[in-house]
Amino acid sequence: MGGRGRDTPLFVYSRAHLQRRVADLRAALPSRVAIHYAMKGNPFPPLLRFMNALVDGFDLASGGEMELALTAGVAADKMSFAGPGKRDRELEAAIARGVTINLESEGEAGRAIDIANRFGITPKLAVRVNPSFDLKGSGMKMGGGAKQFGVDAERVPALVKQILERGADWRGFHIYAGSQALNADAIIEMQAATLALVTDLTAEIGTPPVHVNLGGGFGIPYFAGDEPLDIYAVGSALDAALGAMPDDLANTGYCIELGRYLVGEAGVYLTRIIDRKVSHGETFLVTDGGLHHQLAASGNFGTVIRRNYPIAIATRFDAKAEEVVSVTGCLCTPLDMLGNHVHLPRADVGDLVAIFCAGAYGASASPANFLEQGAAKEILV
Repeated sequence: MGGRGRDTPLFVYSRAHLQRRVADLRAALPSRVAIHYAMKGNPFPPLLRFMNALVDGFDLASGGEMELALTAGVAADKMSFAGPGKRDRELEAAIARGVTINLESEGEAGRAIDIANRFGITPKLAVRVNPSFDLKGSGMKMGGGAKQFGVDAERVPALVKQILERGADWRGFHIYAGSQALNADAIIEMQAATLALVTDLTAEIGTPPVHVNLGGGFGIPYFAGDEPLDIYAVGSALDAALGAMPDDLANTGYCIELGRYLVGEAGVYLTRIIDRKVSHGETFLVTDGGLHHQLAASGNFGTVIRRNYPIAIATRFDAKAEEVVSVTGCLCTPLDMLGNHVHLPRADVGDLVAIFCAGAYGASASPANFLEQGAAKEILV
C-alpha cells in the first residue's frame, strides 16, 4: 500500500464484484425486466464507465449527475431524471438531450412542457407516482402518505391526460416505494401492489404506458444478523405477476432501479491508524479517516440506532480477535465513530482498518470538506 499516510483514506471498488452482482440479477429476474443503475449510490466516473457496459439504463437525481453520466459515455436515451426541485436549467439540459424526465408534480410538468415548446422539442416525460403504499421493512420510505416525491396516485390520470393533450412523448410511470429491504416477501408484496396500481391507472387513462420503472428497494446486509435478500424468490414472483398483467399492457417495458444493491458490497474503505490511546480503561484506535468520508458507517446517515458496519484490521486480516476497541476518525467531534466497541485483532499505529459495504453512499454522500480534511481517494480495481 505504499508509505504511511500517503495512500489513505482510500475507497477501493471491485470490477469483479460488480460483474457478478449484475450477472446474478439477470439470472434471477425475468428477462423482460431491465436493470437500471441509480447513480446516486456511487457516481465515481470510472465506476460509471464500467457500469455503462453492464446495465440497461441510468437513473439520475440532478443535472450534475446527468453531466457526469454523459461524460462517462452514457447515451442520453438510456437516462431518466427524477428528483424534486429540478431547476429550469436542469430541465432545459435534459429536454435538449432527449433524457426522460420523471415528473414530480403538476407544476414541474407545466414548466417542462413550456420549456420544450420554446425549444421546439417534443419532451420525453414520465410521471413519478406517489403510491398509497410503502415498502414494509424499508430502511427509507419513498412512498405512501404525504411526500415531496411524485404525484399522488389519484391525481396521476388527469396529469397524464394533460401531458398527452399537450403533445409530449409520455414515457410511462416511475413508482418507488422504499429502499434497503432484505425481506423478499415485502418486496414481492410491494411489486404486486405496484403492478396493480399500474393496471388501475392504465384503465383510467385509457392509454398503456410505454415503460414502467418499478423502483428498487433491494437491500444489502450491513449488520450482524442480517440475511441477504433472496433475489430468486423476488424474480420468480415478479415473473408470475408480469405474466398475469392485462393484455393492453403486453407491450409495456419494465425496469428495476438499483443503486446500493449493485455497488454497496463492491466497495471497501481503507483508513490508517495514526494513534492508539487509552481513556478510562477503554482503547481507541484513531485513524486518518472518518465520517467526512463514511458518514453512513458513523451512523449519521439516516439510521435511528447506530450499529457497526463490517470492520476488520486489513493488515492483520487472518489474526484472531483479541481485544475490544473503538475505532474513530480524526475529526474533532464525538460523532466521528467508525466502530464502537468492536472485537478485533491487536492493532497498532500504521495498521489499516477496512470498513466493508462501502461502495454506496460513501465518498459522495459524506461531508468531505468538514473541518477541511479533504476528500478520500477512490480507485476501481
